[in-house]
Amino acid sequence: MSSLTYDLVLAGLAVGSAAALTGIGLIVTYRATGVLNLAHGAVAMVCAYVLRNLVVEWGWPLPLAACVTLLLVAPGIGLVLDRAVFRPAAVLGPDPATTLVASIGVFVLLVGGAALVWGTGARADAPLLLGDDPWVQPATVVLVAVAVGAVTRWTGPGRDLRAVVDDRELAALGGIDADRVAAAGWAFGSFTAGLTGVLLAPYVRLDPYGLPLLVVEVIAVAVAARMRSLPVAVGTALAVGVAQAQLTRFHPEGWAGPLVQAVATNLFVVALLVAALVLPGVGARDALPRASTAGARVPPGLWVAAGVLFLLPLGLAGDDLRTAVQVPALAVVLLSLVVVTGRGGQIALGQAAYAGLGALFTALLAAGRFPGLPRLAEPAALLAAVVLVAPLGLLTGWPAIRRHGLALALATLAVGVAVSRFVFAQPYATAGLVLSRPAGLTSDRAYYAVELAVLAGALLLVAALRRGRTGRALAALRDHEAGAGAAGVRVPALKLVAFVAGAALAALGGGLLGMGVQAFDPAAYDPVRGLLWFAAVLVLGADSLLSPLVAAALLVGLDVGARGGAAAAVIGLLAAFTARVPPLASLLPSSPGPPRPRRTGPAPHPAPPASPHPPARPATGPAPHPAPPASPHPPARPATGPAPHPAPPASPHPPAPPARGLEALGVTLRYGEFTALDRVDLLVAPGRVTALVGPNGAGKSSLFHCLAGTARPSAGRVRLDGTDITGRPAHARTRLGVARTFQEPAVFPSLSVEDNVRVGGEQGRVRDDPHAVERALRLLGLTGVRHLPAGGLATGTLRRVDVARAVAGRPHTLLLDEPAAGLDAAETAALARVLKALAADGTAVLVVEHDPDLVADVADTVHVMEAGRIVA
Repeated sequence: MSSLTYDLVLAGLAVGSAAALTGIGLIVTYRATGVLNLAHGAVAMVCAYVLRNLVVEWGWPLPLAACVTLLLVAPGIGLVLDRAVFRPAAVLGPDPATTLVASIGVFVLLVGGAALVWGTGARADAPLLLGDDPWVQPATVVLVAVAVGAVTRWTGPGRDLRAVVDDRELAALGGIDADRVAAAGWAFGSFTAGLTGVLLAPYVRLDPYGLPLLVVEVIAVAVAARMRSLPVAVGTALAVGVAQAQLTRFHPEGWAGPLVQAVATNLFVVALLVAALVLPGVGARDALPRASTAGARVPPGLWVAAGVLFLLPLGLAGDDLRTAVQVPALAVVLLSLVVVTGRGGQIALGQAAYAGLGALFTALLAAGRFPGLPRLAEPAALLAAVVLVAPLGLLTGWPAIRRHGLALALATLAVGVAVSRFVFAQPYATAGLVLSRPAGLTSDRAYYAVELAVLAGALLLVAALRRGRTGRALAALRDHEAGAGAAGVRVPALKLVAFVAGAALAALGGGLLGMGVQAFDPAAYDPVRGLLWFAAVLVLGADSLLSPLVAAALLVGLDVGARGGAAAAVIGLLAAFTARVPPLASLLPSSPGPPRPRRTGPAPHPAPPASPHPPARPATGPAPHPAPPASPHPPARPATGPAPHPAPPASPHPPAPPARGLEALGVTLRYGEFTALDRVDLLVAPGRVTALVGPNGAGKSSLFHCLAGTARPSAGRVRLDGTDITGRPAHARTRLGVARTFQEPAVFPSLSVEDNVRVGGEQGRVRDDPHAVERALRLLGLTGVRHLPAGGLATGTLRRVDVARAVAGRPHTLLLDEPAAGLDAAETAALARVLKALAADGTAVLVVEHDPDLVADVADTVHVMEAGRIVA
C-alpha cells in the first residue's frame, strides 16, 4: 500500500469513526425511546464549545475538562431533554411525529442559544482530545460499539432495553421501569454526541451552524442500519469515511470536474440521499400531529392590524427600511409551508433549498449565465426562476407518495442538505453573482411596496387553494391520509401538487429576498435555516395564513441589533414543548365573543346530542315520511355500477366468471413467511349484505384490505363486474364505486361533519350530484350536527359520519369494517336499518363484524374465516 493511500485510509477512518459514534448514539436513543434525535448534532456542538471554553478560556487541564464535558455535561443534557421535553410528550401520547417536531425544536433552540452565548464566528482553536495517533480514534469507536453490544445482549439492563423496544407498555406491566431505560438511553446518546463533537471540532469549523449540520449529514449511517444494527452502522460509517478520503485523489478535468470534487468531499451527503430516498423508510406514522397543523380562522380585526403593521415600514428610512424589506419576501417563503405542511400535512424540511434556488436562478438568468437561456430582465428572470424551480418540488414530492413521518422528514432534509452542499456551496455555481433590482425599484421604499403587493397576491392564491373542493381534499389528506384515499382523493397526485406549489412559492419568496438584499448569500438558505423556518410556522399555526406574516416579522425583527440567534432560541423553545404548548394560532377566536368553535362551519347554535336520532331514519331524499326504508339514491342508476336488481343468493364459493359484483379469486396474501390469506374466493353480490366473521387473526381484515385496495395480494385476483382491478389503488377503486369504512372512524377532524361528507361526494363514483351530501346526512341522521367539527363528536356519531362519507359518493359496493364497534343497542339497530335500505336499493354490502346480533339481522350470506381461509 502506497504512503498516500495509507494516509488517506487513516484520515478516512478518523472521519468515519466520528460518524460511527453518531450512528451508535442515534440507534441507542431510538431503540430506548423511539425518538430519532435530529438534535444530536446540536448537542455535539454545545459539548465541543463547552470543552473549548473550559480549556482555552478558563485554562482547565484537558483530561479534567474532558471528563466534566463528557461524563457530566453531555449526559446531563440528555437527562434534561428526557425529563423536560420527551417524557412529557410520551405521556401525552407516543406519537413519533410529535417527538420529531420536538427534536427539531431542541436543535433550533441549542443552535440559537449557542449563537447568543458564543457568537456566530468560527473557532479554530478547539483542543485535540485523543492526540495525533490515527488509530486511537477508530479503536475508541470500536470499543464503544463492542461495549454497547455486550451490555444490550448479555446484561439485565440490556434485556430491559430490548423489552422496552419490543413493547414499552408490556415491559412496564412486567415490572420494567421504562422511564429509567429511556433516561439511560438519552444519557448515553448525549454522551456519544458530546464525544463526536469534541473529536470533530479540531478538524472542522466550530460554529453554531457548521458542526450541527455536519452531524446531521452522517445520520445516513444510522438509517442504513435501519436504526437497529450497531455493526452495520459502524461498518457503513468507516467504509464511507475511507471512500470519501480516497476520492480526494481524483481531480478530473472539464465540466464534470467541480461536481466530482463536490461529491468526493460530501460523500456522507450522497449516503444520506441514498438512505433517505432509496432504502426502506424509518417509521410509517402520520406526517404531523394534527393539532399542530389545523389552524384557527383569523378575525378580520387581526387582518386589519397586520395590514397596518406591514404598511408602517413605508414611513421608515435607512437601515430600518433596508431590514424591513426582508419581511414580506420571507413571508412568501413561509407561505409555502402553509401549503405543504399546514394544509397538506406533509413534513417539509427542505424549503430553504427551493428558496435558495429561486434566488440563484433569478441571479443567473438576470446575468445571462443560465445554460441555454438568454439574459432576462429582473422581473422576467424572477418569473422564469419560479417556473424552473416548481418542477423540482418533485424531488421531495415524489418520496412523499410512499413515505410518512420520520422517513419523509429525512427525505426532505436530505434534499435540502444536498442542494446546499452541491449547489450553493460550490464556486462554479455562485461565484461572482450579484442580484440587482428591477428598474424603477432601486429605492427600498418602492421595492417594499411591490413586495407587499406580491405578498397580498400570494395570500389570496393560498387562501383560494385552501377553499372549495381542493381545499377540502387537502384537509382530508392532512387529517387522515388513508381516509382521504378511501373517500376517492387522489392522494399521490395531491401530494405532488402540494409540493410543487410549495416549491414555486418558496422560489418566488427566495428571489424577492435576494433582490431585496441585492446579493446571493448561500448561508441565508442553508438547511439549518430551513429547520428554523419549519419550526417557526409550526409553533405559530401551520394552517393559518397569519402565521407566515408573524413568523417573518419575528425571525427578522428578533435578530436585528442582537448578537444573532435570538429568533432561533425563542422559536426553538416553543417547538421543543410542542406536545404541551398548542400552536399560537389555535388561541385566536374565530369570531368575537365567547369561546370559539374548533374549526370549520359557523355553528351558531349548540350541538344536539351525539346520537340525535336514536331510531336513525333509513330513508333519505325528499320523502317526508320515514315509514318504509326508502332508497338512499335516486331510482335511476348510472350504467357504470353493477346491475340494479338483487343477485341470486351467494354460495360459500362464488360462481365462475363472469360474476356481477366485487369478487376475490384465489387471493393469497403473505407477509414474509406468514400466510395471512390462502387462496380465498369470495363474491360480494349487488343487492345483498354479505357478512365475514371469524376469530381474531382469521384473515378477515387482510381480505378486506385486498378488496379495498390498501393491500396487494401475493397471488390471485380481485375483479369488479368481471374487470380485473387487482392493481388499482384505494382511491381508484373508490372512484369505480367501491367505498369503505374503517375500524377506527376515518373522519377529518378539522372539517365539519358536512364537509367530511362532502369530500366523499366530491371524490366518489358520482361527483356531480348536488343532492348527494344532503341525502347521506339525512340517511345517517346527521343533519343536526352538520356544522360541528368532526373532531369533537362521540364514537357513535363518528361511525355514522364515516358511513355517510362513503355513501355520499353513491358507491355500488360498500365495505364496512366492524361498523358496530363502540355503538350502543339503539345505534346498532339504526345502522342495521341503514344497511338494509342500501341493499334494497341494489348496493352490494360487505360487513366484517364481531357482533352476532347485527350479522343475524342484516346478512343474506355469512362466510366464516379461519386461519386465512373461508371454511363455511
